[in-house]
Amino acid sequence: MDCIIALDGKVTGMIANDGRRERKKAQTRARIQDAALDLFASQGYRETTIAQIAARADVATRTVTLHFPAKDDLLFADDPFTPESLAARLRDRPPGSTLDAVREWMHATMRELDERDRASGVDPAHIWQRRALRADLLMADDDLRGRARAGYRDLELLIAAALGDDLGHPADALLPRLAAVTVVTGLREIYVTREGRARPEMHELAGLVDEVLAFAEAGLRTA
Repeated sequence: MDCIIALDGKVTGMIANDGRRERKKAQTRARIQDAALDLFASQGYRETTIAQIAARADVATRTVTLHFPAKDDLLFADDPFTPESLAARLRDRPPGSTLDAVREWMHATMRELDERDRASGVDPAHIWQRRALRADLLMADDDLRGRARAGYRDLELLIAAALGDDLGHPADALLPRLAAVTVVTGLREIYVTREGRARPEMHELAGLVDEVLAFAEAGLRTA
């Protein structure tokens, strides 16, 4: 019995240490991203060096590159709206329900993001302000804007392929492509236009998502 208790205590201690390490790693990562955003905003994305970011975050340069191998990863890492998560949602959808699946994916991802923000202990208004700053930086630089658009294209292709299945059209046919572009552009505009304002409530964002998808649904019905 003593041996079992000892082993259990050792395992529990290892788990606790792992948890502390992960929290410390997450805190370091967030501090590096905050430092990068501050420097990008004050002196420009292209003018900011990894060494300057490391100095501002009070970490080694190697630590920055371990977390973010490329400078633009500082702005694109940890985006919750990934093509992989959308692909999984579309793969499991009932037949003919692509836009419903996109709606569920957006709502679920926004809830998870909101829960993560609240669990972080950081003022939600500050988090939203940082996202607004990120959005401004992406729109102000041609290369960053191009990478962002490449990510949007991945989402468009997934939605177009799924809509093509629903409609009995090839994925590259005009109707599914047009609807997919409409959906992704509308969802992107929610964040581009809203992030410059005060932090909205979750139900407000969800309502805007529903408006975008209703617009796309109306277009499909008309076509």
